[in-house]
Amino acid sequence: MGNFAANEGLSIFVILVWLGINAFLFVQFYLVFLTDKWFYTRAILGDALSWARAPAACLNFNCMLILLPVCRNLLSMLRGTIQLFTTAVHILAHLFNFERFMDGQLNRDAHLITFVLSDIGNRGNASYLNPIRTNETNPTIIMFTTIAGVTGVVITLALILIITSSMEVIRRSYFEVFWFTHHLFVIFFIGLVFHGFGRIVRGQTAASLRAHNPLECVDKFETWGKNGSNCPEPEFAGNPPMTWKWVVGPMILYVCERLVRLYRYQQKVVITKIYFYWLCPETQAFEWFADLLQSLEGQMTEKGLADFLNYNIYLTRWKENEAAHFRVHHEAENDPITGLKQKTLYGKPNWDNEFTNIGAKHPGTKVGVFLCGPTVLGKALARQCLSHSEGGVEFIFNKENF
Repeated sequence: MGNFAANEGLSIFVILVWLGINAFLFVQFYLVFLTDKWFYTRAILGDALSWARAPAACLNFNCMLILLPVCRNLLSMLRGTIQLFTTAVHILAHLFNFERFMDGQLNRDAHLITFVLSDIGNRGNASYLNPIRTNETNPTIIMFTTIAGVTGVVITLALILIITSSMEVIRRSYFEVFWFTHHLFVIFFIGLVFHGFGRIVRGQTAASLRAHNPLECVDKFETWGKNGSNCPEPEFAGNPPMTWKWVVGPMILYVCERLVRLYRYQQKVVITKIYFYWLCPETQAFEWFADLLQSLEGQMTEKGLADFLNYNIYLTRWKENEAAHFRVHHEAENDPITGLKQKTLYGKPNWDNEFTNIGAKHPGTKVGVFLCGPTVLGKALARQCLSHSEGGVEFIFNKENF
């Protein structure tokens, strides 16, 4: 238990803090839209207003965090489960909201407060509450003719493509699909920033609240604004867009990250030697890469750089018949598995010896260690880099795990 707490304690603490912030934002924004400012909006939409805005706050927070893993040198932690959940709740609540807005326009009965509220704004340039201004439409038309509708469709499709292409089966078998769909994050964030600019969520203005107390005037809606009434017609204004405030900071960080990458890309790097280690559990894994290594061997020899690339191929598992074949052809000039001049090794590397030998051959240099492989191996190599960075040799660990 002590080892588990030491190894995983920080991760658990960060996850609990993250969940706590999500819970706080959900509850806080749910309660915000239960105040008097949104009294008449709730008269049309009911509790669906809070159910739409609360997950929207969580979406804003998590979309802010999503940009950070893109800044590869800063952070990579957030997963997509909470994002899918809050997106689903937000979309379902909005669908319900639009149905209620439509009902407010279609049920043209002056004795219904939903119709009276929906009819506000149809006379002159008065403010309005219901963003659907006519009864000759439907939710589909509204979806594709408003800023909120179009951007909502775009960011939902982009998010679905990004998350589904992150599945391991897609990521490992069709990496190009994973790579290109993740660049949809640019479209996603552009749509997210502009999603609230339509201001379809509207509440009573502060000035109107002082003259028109909804708790006192709600039952007198049929006489609002008429002579002798102490309840003037309420005035409404759109809720200002907030998403840009959440993502502007991470966006600036991302731009800085790209500038850092561009600067590093332009720096001159002199590579004096490459040590390549390839570990495979079965011989079939060598087939697609052996031809490339053979071609590389020939090119290096032609350019007089035969010692530039030192590669070590390890077979970690083999069958009895394969072992017999290896013994018979072990003295052949080329390797019996790959056809390369470098013979295949069996088992796993002794990383402590490998790092010691490389450090001894290259004193006073920086050695970049790059891994594309399992997490367990990554942790082992990271420890080796730390323990062997001494005597003027610095091992710098880099990892990419798909």
